Amino acid sequence: MHTATLLAFATVSFIGIATPGPTVLLALTNGSRYGVRRALAGMVGAVLSDFVLIGAVAIGLGALLAASEFWFSVLKWAGAAYLAFLGIMMLRSKGTIDGMLKASAGQAKGTMLSIGMKSFMVAVTNPKGYLFFSAFLPQFIDPAAPQMPQYAILAVLFASLDFAIMFGYAAFGSQAVRFLKTEGTKWLERACGGTLLALAGSLALYRRATN
Repeated sequence: MHTATLLAFATVSFIGIATPGPTVLLALTNGSRYGVRRALAGMVGAVLSDFVLIGAVAIGLGALLAASEFWFSVLKWAGAAYLAFLGIMMLRSKGTIDGMLKASAGQAKGTMLSIGMKSFMVAVTNPKGYLFFSAFLPQFIDPAAPQMPQYAILAVLFASLDFAIMFGYAAFGSQAVRFLKTEGTKWLERACGGTLLALAGSLALYRRATN
């Protein structure tokens, strides 16, 4: 693939990823709750979901969701329900300084597997991700060249950017919790929880584009 094509893809991807979405908000929250090291599990889960989404688009699942109202609705409502669940849990969090600092020191209840699965499930149950990649990726694919290697290159590049940006958010969250007062940490959790609920609502109202 041409360098100019990859640079254009990286630029657009960076802007899209850096704009706070569900997985980025989870990285911020995980960083504040558990510290950067344990938040890495969530980043790995999100990166794995990137490969799943792009791989699915490469084999045509994105086109299936664009064509099937039933399967689109199934995935949409599953994703909206899961986002709403996570948002409610964050809103109910006490968000105390002592609790968060203990969590970041490794005394949290959340296991590495559960942290990673949350980020993974948030992404793979979001049909907007499949439709986005279905519309976005082909613009950078040369149809005259073998397509699978091109999709693989774009997947690695996107996942690398995703990981780097999530790492930045997690690092910010882990430091912010040390400087915020008790009420500040509570509102950080509530802000992230409220945003996830809003995203769940927007996903529930989202409709497939029809011709």
